Amino acid sequence: GQLVESGGGLVQAGGSLTLSCAASTIVFNYYDMGWYRQAPGNQRELVATITTGGGNTAYADSVKGRFTISRDNAKNTMYLQMNSLKPEDTAMYYCNAKRQFFSDFWGQGTQVTVSS
Repeated sequence: GQLVESGGGLVQAGGSLTLSCAASTIVFNYYDMGWYRQAPGNQRELVATITTGGGNTAYADSVKGRFTISRDNAKNTMYLQMNSLKPEDTAMYYCNAKRQFFSDFWGQGTQVTVSS
């Protein structure tokens, strides 16, 4: 399987970005999906998850109310709408695909930098 993130960039504090994660060579709608991020010197942390059909989502406390995860199974794509961005949101953002009894897949990451 292959996951390719896009949409990262440089934005001022208070701004918005939308990340995309395009999946190929997997049966996308069989996989729970998630966004993770890693800042320099920090461990990778979970940002948000979404179940196979999109009916259930979960968020890290630090992004609740500001970020929205979604997916379009017809397009094999997951999204992360990020609003009210803060400098502490600066990190490399990775998408992840999970399916029970199968190996996880990770993307290569997309950099988000929020200036103050």
